[in-house]
Amino acid sequence: MLKGKTALITGAGRGIGRAIALELARAGVNIAVNDYNVPNETVELVRNEGVRSQGYGADVSDFQAVSQMVEQIVQDFGGIDILINNAGISPKHDGRKHHLYEMDPAEWQKVVDINLNGAFYCTRYVAPIMMANKWGRIVNLGSMAARVFSPVAGIHYCATKAGVLGLTRVSAGELAPYNILVNAIAPGRIDSEMTRAAGEEANKAILSTIPLNKYGTVEDVAKTVKFLVSEENGYIVGAVIDINGGRAML
Repeated sequence: MLKGKTALITGAGRGIGRAIALELARAGVNIAVNDYNVPNETVELVRNEGVRSQGYGADVSDFQAVSQMVEQIVQDFGGIDILINNAGISPKHDGRKHHLYEMDPAEWQKVVDINLNGAFYCTRYVAPIMMANKWGRIVNLGSMAARVFSPVAGIHYCATKAGVLGLTRVSAGELAPYNILVNAIAPGRIDSEMTRAAGEEANKAILSTIPLNKYGTVEDVAKTVKFLVSEENGYIVGAVIDINGGRAML
């Protein structure tokens, strides 16, 4: 049962992260909501579901900030049972990506720091808590862009999301003996703020390549996350669950 457990969800101020927070809250999970700034709106929405929630403004690309945040959550909630590494960015320039030959190294580094380092830092500091309890669930948000060429996502986003899948496999193998199940989700085109930033023309072109002929929703992702962190999942470890309407069948 998920009721009474505590989840830390990064990048939960909007979009997929917020949807995951609400889905888990409806299952009785207490939610520690993270974003760069304290995500008060998400916190209030979660509390309206009848569970405890607290917001934590912390930059996941800063390992000291992550360490301090995790310590504070443990003090506030008594522990962390579930970690959702959702925080991520995909910079656009007038609706389009920068190609590798025009990529600003500073932009590359920022995406690496948030998308990949952030997932590592959070896993690094939360894992010992779960190991001590001999129970835990971690879900990392990857992307279809980590598995196939993307016409809209920059090389930094694709590379970091591929790194997240590698981080998932290694951490899954190392943590499974402690009854900690680590998995990843690779969403395709999900209707969210990040997707809309690519522009209407690009999104229409992508829609024509999706067999289901529709975009996914943030709820599609959130419901899959709920299954992966629940007791109904007892044997899925190190997997990547593709949610892309059939656009990439791997």
